[in-house]
Amino acid sequence: MLLKDFYQVVNSSKEADLYISKLKIEKDHMIYQGHFPGRPVTPGVVLMQLFKEEAERRTGKKLRLNRADNVKFISVFDPTQNSELILETTIEDTGDFIKLNGVAKSAEGVVMKINSLYVAS
Repeated sequence: MLLKDFYQVVNSSKEADLYISKLKIEKDHMIYQGHFPGRPVTPGVVLMQLFKEEAERRTGKKLRLNRADNVKFISVFDPTQNSELILETTIEDTGDFIKLNGVAKSAEGVVMKINSLYVAS
């Protein structure tokens, strides 16, 4: 985990090809002291890291981001309003690459969508 104590996996399941993970985000994590004081917003790069770590957890491989296409930040995730974040992903291991398509959701709706490609490092 890149950001120590930033989140914990509360629940994890698989339905057909879809992996679903419920994360509890630590609203008092030090990252929010600077982003932004009084109005915490989860940085986009941190959301991207959550998907990478999810792919690593699901494949059992240490991964490096090779390419991220079609990354869309749709709404702000403020952990003081709701500390639960749901990651829904499809992960395909081609042997050479790990392909991930994912959606991050909060109680308020979709936060982010990503299509990414990783290589084992």
